[in-house]
Amino acid sequence: MTDRHHLLVYGGTFAAVGDRGDISGVGSGTSLEGLFVRDARHLSRWQLTVDGAVPEALTPVVAGDTTSCVLVPRGGRNEPPSCTLFREQAVGDGSFVETLRVVSNRPVPTTVRLAVTADADFTDQFELRSDHRTYAKSGIVRGRQVLDDGVEFTYRRGEWRSCTTVTADPAPDGVEETGTGARRLVWALELEPHGSAEVTLRVMARPHGEKRALRVPRSPAALSEQLLAVEGEFVEGVAFPTGWPELAAACARGLADLASLQVPAVGPDGEELRVPAAGAPWFLALLGRDALLTSLFALPYRPQLASSTLLALAASQATETGPHAVSQPGKIVHEVRHGELAHFQQVPYGRYYGSVDATPLFLVLLGAYVEQTGDSALARRLEGNARAAVDWMLDHGGLSSRGYLVYRSDQGGLSNQNWKDSPGAICSADGTRVRGTVMAAGAQGYAYDALRRTAWVSRTSWGDETYSALLEQAAADLRDRFQRDFWMRDACFPALALDGEGRHVDAIASDAGHLLWSGLLDKEYGEVVGRRLLEPDFFSGWGVRTLASGQAAYHPLSYHRGSVWPHDNALITLGLARYGLHDEARAVAHALVDAATATGHRLPEVLAGYGRDTQGVPVPYPHACVRESRSAAAPLALLTAVGGA
Repeated sequence: MTDRHHLLVYGGTFAAVGDRGDISGVGSGTSLEGLFVRDARHLSRWQLTVDGAVPEALTPVVAGDTTSCVLVPRGGRNEPPSCTLFREQAVGDGSFVETLRVVSNRPVPTTVRLAVTADADFTDQFELRSDHRTYAKSGIVRGRQVLDDGVEFTYRRGEWRSCTTVTADPAPDGVEETGTGARRLVWALELEPHGSAEVTLRVMARPHGEKRALRVPRSPAALSEQLLAVEGEFVEGVAFPTGWPELAAACARGLADLASLQVPAVGPDGEELRVPAAGAPWFLALLGRDALLTSLFALPYRPQLASSTLLALAASQATETGPHAVSQPGKIVHEVRHGELAHFQQVPYGRYYGSVDATPLFLVLLGAYVEQTGDSALARRLEGNARAAVDWMLDHGGLSSRGYLVYRSDQGGLSNQNWKDSPGAICSADGTRVRGTVMAAGAQGYAYDALRRTAWVSRTSWGDETYSALLEQAAADLRDRFQRDFWMRDACFPALALDGEGRHVDAIASDAGHLLWSGLLDKEYGEVVGRRLLEPDFFSGWGVRTLASGQAAYHPLSYHRGSVWPHDNALITLGLARYGLHDEARAVAHALVDAATATGHRLPEVLAGYGRDTQGVPVPYPHACVRESRSAAAPLALLTAVGGA
C-alpha cells in the first residue's frame, strides 16, 4: 500500500480508502482500493460530495482501528467554508460503517446537499493484481435495487451469488442513477445556525456461501469498542519486559494486530475456528506456512493459535493426488481461497498445495505445542494426520528417494515453493535462476526438526517406540547428508539450495539462519554461520538481509534478494540463541525493535535492504503487506529468544 491509502482490517474483511475516506474504484496493483470480503471487492466506489463538489481534507485520514478525517467544501481565504464534515469509518466482520457529522459554520439556517456515490463490482482480488492476467467470465448478471433506506447490489455467475447492501440513517432523500452502474444516495440537510446533523451509512457484504447471520454495528464508535475488547483480550496476561519498553510496545502492537487478523476456518469435525491470516491486503486468507510460523512465534504466549491452526490444516490436508492444486496424500495446504476465480478453478488457489515446507512445519508445530502445553489429547487426535505428513516427506516429498525435500516450479502456480517463493528468489550468487528440481536449504532444516519432534510425540503420546526410533535415525541421516552436500568449503557457508544434479546454488542467503533455528548444523558450523550473518554485507542495522550485499544477485528493493524480513530475522534470532550466540541474537533483536519503534511499533511484512549507516530510518518495501501475521508475531519470538535484554 502507498501512503495515500489507509487500511482497516478485521478478520476476513478489509477496506482500503484514500486520504479523504473515499474509494475511487480506479486502483489496482499497489494502489488497491475498496471493501474486500473473501477475496471479492464488495465496494468498488464510495465517494462523498458536498453541494456537488468533492471536499478537501483539513485533516487527512488517520488510520487505526477506525479512520477519521476532517473535510470542508473548497473555498478561499475570503470565502470560509459553509460547513465542516467529520468523517469516521470502521470495518467489521463482512461490514463497513461510516458516520458523517456535518456542522454548519454560518449564523443563519443553511441547506447542505450531501451525496455518497456507491458501487460494487465484485471483482476478484486476483483480477486486480499487477501481473497483467485476464480471466474469462461469461454469463454475468448484475442487479441494482433501490431500497427504502438505500440500495442493494447483486452479482450472479452460474451458481455463484454475491450481494452488497448499503443502508443509511436517516434514509436518503433519493437514490439517483449516474449513467454507470453506480448509484448516488443524496440528502438535503437543513441545518440551524451553527447547527449539526449526522448521517450513518452501513454496508453489509454477503459473499457467496456466507450462511452466518451477520449484523452491521450501529456506528464506527461501537465497532471500535468491539475491536478494542477483542484486542485487549488478546494482549491480556502476557508479561511484557519492563526493562525494554520498546520491545514491550512492539509485542503489544503485534498481539493487537494478530487479534484483527483472525479469519474463519473449520476443523476436522466441522468445528468453527479462527486462525491467523497471512496478511492484508493481498493475503487475508489461510496460508499454511504463514499460520504455522505465526503460531510457533506466539506459542509461549497464545497457544490457542497453535491448536486452531493445527486443526484447520489437518482438516484441509490432502488425501489424493491432484495436479491442478499440486496436492499429494499427506501434504499440508499452502493457501486456501474462497473467491470466484478459485471457485471456478480459474486460479489454483481454492486449496493449493504448492509448498515444500508447510508439511514439515505442521509437524514442528504439533511437537512444539504438545511440549509447551502437555496436550497429548490433541497429539492423539492428530496422529493419523501427523503420520500422513511424515509419509509425504519420505515419499512424495523426496526424502527417501532423493535424500532431501524437493520441489519443481508449478506452471500456473508458484515458481518456488519454499518461503522465498517469488520468481528468481532461488538463484546463484550471479543471479542465475535455478531450473528444474530444487532442494532448498531451509526446508531441509524444517524436515530435520519435524522428524525429531514427531519421534518425541510418537514416544510420549502414541506409545510407538519403533516408529520413534525410525524417525530419529532418519533425522540423523539427514543431518549427516546435509553437512556433506550443502556446505560450501570456500565460502564456509551452506548453499542456498542444490539443483537437480546436486550442484550448489551458491548465493549467500539468510536461509542459513533457519538452519540454526531447526538445529540442523553441528555446533562448529552453526557458530560460523551465526557470526557470518552479523557481518556488514548481511546485517543492515535493521536486520539481516535475505541476500548478502556485494553479490550480483543482490538488490535492496528485491522481494527476496536483499530485503529484510522481520519473520526471517525472528527465526534467525531464535537460532542464534539456540547456538549460544547471545550477543548476536541481541544485536538482531535490537535492530528489529528499533525498526518497529520507527514505524509506530508495527513491523511490516518486509523492509528494503538499505543500510542504517547511510539511511537513518528504515525504508519501506513498496509492495509490502501493511499488516502481516508473521511480522506481528515476530516481537514475541524476540522476547522468547533474548527476554528483556
